[in-house]
Amino acid sequence: MSIKPTFCLLFVILATGCVQTRQSEPKRTAVEQLLLSRAADHALSVAELAPLRERKVYVDPQYFDSEDAKYVIGTVRDAISQAGGLLVDKPEDAELIAEPRSGALSIDSGDSLVGLPQLPFPIPFTGTIQSPEVPFYKAQRQFSVAKIAMLVLDAKTRKHVFSTGVLLGKSHHHYYTFLGFFRWISTDLPAKQ
Repeated sequence: MSIKPTFCLLFVILATGCVQTRQSEPKRTAVEQLLLSRAADHALSVAELAPLRERKVYVDPQYFDSEDAKYVIGTVRDAISQAGGLLVDKPEDAELIAEPRSGALSIDSGDSLVGLPQLPFPIPFTGTIQSPEVPFYKAQRQFSVAKIAMLVLDAKTRKHVFSTGVLLGKSHHHYYTFLGFFRWISTDLPAKQ
C-alpha cells in the first residue's frame, strides 16, 4: 500500500472537518421561543371573551404554570383588553377574576437522515475526530402545541361566570436538506418566512 493514497484520504477527512455554531446564548433558541409564543397566540385568538366587555377584570396568574407564563399571561391580558374588558391590577378592584391555566405549552421535535451520519474516527496518538455528515435527505422538524383554558369568576361571590373551554394552538418549523445542497424551510413563523 502506497503512502500517498493514505495521506490523501487523511487530508480529505481533516480538510472537510466540521464547523459547529452555537445557536443560542439563552436556554432556548429564538425558533423555540417563537414556536411557543406563536402556538399560544393561535390558542388565544379563538377565545370568545365577549362576556368581559365593559367589565373590570383581574387576571390571576397563579394557576398558569409554564416557563413562558409571563408571555402567555400578557397575551391573555391583551385578548381581554381587545374584547373590551377593563383590566385592573388588584383583585379587590375587579368585578370578575380570570384564571388562565395551561394544559400544554411545549415543543416536540424529530430528525431524520438518509445518508451517512457523523462517525468518529480514531487518529493514533491524537484522539478522535468526527467525519462530516453526508446527507442524501435530512429533515429537522419542530412542532409546538399550546393548550390553554380560562375560568372566569365573580370577584365578590366567587360564582362561576363562564369558561372558555379548551383553546388549542399549534405552530411548526421544519428544515429540509436534499443532496446536501438544496435547502428549504416550511414554517408558520412570520419572523422566519
